[in-house]
Amino acid sequence: MNRLTTRFKGAAVIVAMSSLAIGAIADPWQMTVSLDKPGAAINPGRYGLMTEEINHAYDGGLYAELIQNRSFKDDPQSPVDWSVVQHGNGTGIIALDKSDPANPSLDTSLKLTVTLASAANPVGASNSGFWGIPVKPNTQYRASFYAKSDSDSPLTASIESNSGNIVFAKGNTPNVGAGWKKYTVLLKTGAVAPSLDNRFVVSTTRPGNVWLSFVSLFPPTFNNRPNGNRIDLMEKMQAMKPAFLRFPGGNYVDPGHYMWKIALGPVDQRTGHPGAWGYRSSDGIGLLEYLQWCEDLKMEPLLAVTDGRGWLPADGDVSPLVQDALDEIQYVTGGTNTKWGAKRAADGHPAPYKLRYVEIGNEDFFDPLPVYEARFAKFFDAIRAQYPDLKIIATRNDIKNRRPDIVDDHIYASAADMFRASHNYDFYDRTKPKVFVGEWATTEGSPTPTFRAALGDAAYLTGLERNSDVVTMSSYAPLLVNVNPGARQWGTNLIGYDALNSFASPSYYVQTMFNHNVGTNVLPVEVTGPGVALPSVAPHGGIGVGTWQTQAEFKDARVTRGTDTLLQSDFTKGDSGWNESLGTWSVRDGVLAQSSDKQFPNALAGDPAWTDYTYSVKARRLSGAEGFLIFYHALDDNNLSWLNVGGWGNKRTAFQHIVDGTKYDFGPSVDMTIADNRWYNIRIEVAGRHVKAYIDDALVVEADENPSAPITPLFVSAVYDKPAQTTILKVVNTDPLPQQIAIQLAGATSVSKNATGEMITGQPDDMNSIENPTKDVPHSISISNAAKEFTHEFPGNSVTVLRIKSK
Repeated sequence: MNRLTTRFKGAAVIVAMSSLAIGAIADPWQMTVSLDKPGAAINPGRYGLMTEEINHAYDGGLYAELIQNRSFKDDPQSPVDWSVVQHGNGTGIIALDKSDPANPSLDTSLKLTVTLASAANPVGASNSGFWGIPVKPNTQYRASFYAKSDSDSPLTASIESNSGNIVFAKGNTPNVGAGWKKYTVLLKTGAVAPSLDNRFVVSTTRPGNVWLSFVSLFPPTFNNRPNGNRIDLMEKMQAMKPAFLRFPGGNYVDPGHYMWKIALGPVDQRTGHPGAWGYRSSDGIGLLEYLQWCEDLKMEPLLAVTDGRGWLPADGDVSPLVQDALDEIQYVTGGTNTKWGAKRAADGHPAPYKLRYVEIGNEDFFDPLPVYEARFAKFFDAIRAQYPDLKIIATRNDIKNRRPDIVDDHIYASAADMFRASHNYDFYDRTKPKVFVGEWATTEGSPTPTFRAALGDAAYLTGLERNSDVVTMSSYAPLLVNVNPGARQWGTNLIGYDALNSFASPSYYVQTMFNHNVGTNVLPVEVTGPGVALPSVAPHGGIGVGTWQTQAEFKDARVTRGTDTLLQSDFTKGDSGWNESLGTWSVRDGVLAQSSDKQFPNALAGDPAWTDYTYSVKARRLSGAEGFLIFYHALDDNNLSWLNVGGWGNKRTAFQHIVDGTKYDFGPSVDMTIADNRWYNIRIEVAGRHVKAYIDDALVVEADENPSAPITPLFVSAVYDKPAQTTILKVVNTDPLPQQIAIQLAGATSVSKNATGEMITGQPDDMNSIENPTKDVPHSISISNAAKEFTHEFPGNSVTVLRIKSK
């Protein structure tokens, strides 16, 4: 059986193996780890958390507040999530009231009008919480609210079953008078069973009117912080040992979604605001609470500031936003002798926080490059002038007018794509800025990942670790999801919960295994495996044209090599030699037309053996969503490369290709919008793996089409932990069959025979859940045959971390 070794740039070497080699137990893989050639130093803070208000991650999630719509602002017309409670023959109604606010921030109250009530027949207002009020045994809850009344009646606060038949805890206020006053009631449950189908009620026994504002109910919180966070979710994050927290988002960065200055000070003086994902944010977690979150979990803050993307006109003045960013940095880091440092002290934290990273904007590749470059330059210059030690992160990697310290890269993809993406940085230009993969996930499974997604995640992380000289930090996203229908907006998320219980996904456990075993240096690793050798040949193939939900016309296709003409098609005599698929193709008046709105119609021509040629064609968009696709190196529908002209909603132009049905991008992208009914002259020059694209004789983009890594069953990274004198191997086996690896620790002078580690296994479709939270979890492993050369079997569908004492 032939053996195949595929080498990649950087400190490590990964194997390629054909899908034919599935019985590897009799013919083991060979792994060589070079302890005597340590590679790049690894950032000890490489793994962190990314967070934003999505999926009820804060309200109804991490933020421990149990009352939904506590300020009665979630709907201007109706007191949503609130209901009237009438016992016996008691009667009453509830309605919103804006006539007499409790304070300027609490401009809406709930008016309870009681027409008949008594001690035996109370009437009240109930809140259903975030899909239930959780009741736990022997637990003290803190209820608080502003209230006034025209009946001089005491109020009763209670936690009870939805039917009202069971009252788990209750407490009374003094008589409530005509002026607004804040009341606090402590509610203690007894030895009850945990339950979720419950409500919180504020009731009265006298007829009259009662007004309520800012109704709050808190269970115990992590580190007993007032206005704090939910304990079980904090403990799950704490167990990951994250190094940093990227906040406040994501889309949540944009003004209109998150304005940090209105989320300071007493929580009952915060107005809240419309969120980014279709529901209102209470702003219970504001800037100080983010920083306290970091403090509680011993994380570094990584602060993202808004630059106006998505709402500010391209020529809009960003100067106020630049000043707002400087103010925010001062709030975080400034002494009490500064304006915003003094404000932080007044909010309860006199000591400044340490800040090393500031990110400018979020996903600014959606805006034209000149717009972001102009904005980024203003932020960069102002921040660098006042805070020269801060590392400044850009959200796109093609900025030329300033050099960011780090660029933020995002990827969401299938498991198959993530297997390939494990090689994304093998050919990264080492002269460019370092990379922070600020959002990434294998998006299979909902509301949390499947085990196959966890394998994709683990494979991807081996690639990030292997390229630690380039990739300095990473954070999975989204982090949190309330699993109730209607609570979530994103399909695949790391940690799931309802109001009472929470669970961690297999991907969470993979993250934790990697987080706990960062190491200090990358070790070169070479793996060879049984397989069918794949010839190393230059890219080759024919040419073609296509569209994506767009109607377009093409003419005058020509392929040349030097002075030779390989193809000439003016379509005056039809489409002979062209093979069309998908779409609706026709030829008229010397034009090849595609008139459907399908995705990826294509027409291909030429010789699959062609290499090193120039392909020119004229293209005109008639209507639709995007521009057009100009194919080259075309073998078939599932193996070809192309220039995507006016792609991504008719905003960008870049190279892409498909290998065995898996699509991915390569090279830079440029901003470009294609006009209707205009002919564009397009020319593509291919020389080996280098490709240039010209539009109307102007060079618009060029790139190197690096060889595509085949999907392989094994993904490996190796690091060394100097203080512990330990080699750490991370091995991902995506094949359902076990794989034996003969491991050599080259250059080792001594190796302990006893090694320990962790392993997680499962079936591809497995998912953890509220009902089965530990279906797939890691377990400890130990071996007693470690040596300079030893063999170990890695189970099918598994992620393994081995720690081997060695030097």
